[in-house]
Amino acid sequence: MSGAAKSGPLSHIRVLDLSRVLAGPWAGQLLADLGAEVIKVERPGAGDDTRGWGPPFLKDEAGNPTSEAAYYLSANRGKKSVTIDMGSPDGQALIRDLAARCDVVLENFKVGGLKKYGLDYDSLKAIKPNLIYCSITGFGQDGPYAHRAGYDFMIQGLGGLMSLTGEPDGMPMKVGVAFADIFTGMYSTVAVLAALAHRDRTGEGQYIDMALLDVQVAVLANQAMNYLASGKAPGRLGNAHPNIVPYQAFATQDGHIILAVGNDGQFARFCAVAGRPELAEDERFRTNRSRVQNRADLVPEVAGMVARKTTAEWIAALENEAVPCGPINTLDQVFTDPQVIYRGLKQTLPHPVAGSVDLVACPIKFSETPAGATTPPPSLGQHTAEVLGTLLGLETARMDALREAGVI
Repeated sequence: MSGAAKSGPLSHIRVLDLSRVLAGPWAGQLLADLGAEVIKVERPGAGDDTRGWGPPFLKDEAGNPTSEAAYYLSANRGKKSVTIDMGSPDGQALIRDLAARCDVVLENFKVGGLKKYGLDYDSLKAIKPNLIYCSITGFGQDGPYAHRAGYDFMIQGLGGLMSLTGEPDGMPMKVGVAFADIFTGMYSTVAVLAALAHRDRTGEGQYIDMALLDVQVAVLANQAMNYLASGKAPGRLGNAHPNIVPYQAFATQDGHIILAVGNDGQFARFCAVAGRPELAEDERFRTNRSRVQNRADLVPEVAGMVARKTTAEWIAALENEAVPCGPINTLDQVFTDPQVIYRGLKQTLPHPVAGSVDLVACPIKFSETPAGATTPPPSLGQHTAEVLGTLLGLETARMDALREAGVI
């Protein structure tokens, strides 16, 4: 971009983030990436639970661990941290005053948990009628499980994902990141954006009820439809695909490779590269339908062929013939991959405690309104004086008194 610096598409939006751990903070982080001013309210002296979820912790310039856990850093870039005691009447009044000056509130307390503080939707709507208020819970605001605590691991199990993940003869497995939390954060962001669009058109705010279980079931995608269409519950296939063959990881001479054959032409080209062109003409394997039906016969044949060459040899040969394939990288390999480097998926920002911090960058690239954090995840209470002074107009003496009382 040339000329004057441009701001993100949500630079006119202010968000009050009352959430902690992952699903809510992930939504707040994405809104911050899109340019919104996101004010994160945390407990004085303790903050978000994830600040202590380590090691590893961010290291300072001398190589010593700081108090900033990597987990916390993963979900809070671009925000401002304000410490307020939600349990005190003065703290509740401050949060209400902040909400009155915000467009969106995010929270992930238990059902009804904020009502006693006067921070529930009805209470805040009374002072900000066009507020967008997004509640994130494990099971939603109603139903037989509404009052249960919901955690990502539990939801992956209850919501069916673990029944699809892992080797056929092994233990059901969760995904290696908090899948349900992250997807719920993403869906919550989409919901907030839709509610803002509706408000722009009608002037109406609204309440958004998001549940980890709802999202987990929704993103079962083709596997959910495999069940609904057939009446048969899919099982675990390890790295194999339920509807495409061969589409899985195979052992090579020196490691593993992902072979992702998406159509019959790709399969024919793979067989030619592998020196077995006749397999593509075999009636058992000629179409994807027949390959899925005869998976047990084909997969050992492919495994035997793949084992004869190294991963690099296969990638070079198959990419030359436009057969989709790739390595299984460790994270050190991910962040040294030429494409990852070129796309700028790691960014380094100044940090008030450590000097600098490496972060994962926002993956969204706009042509006109840049997305991405320009500030690092905040240290605890870093912006309390700034936000309360600038946004609420509190004078220094008043903040000193609140600080002395433990409210901020």
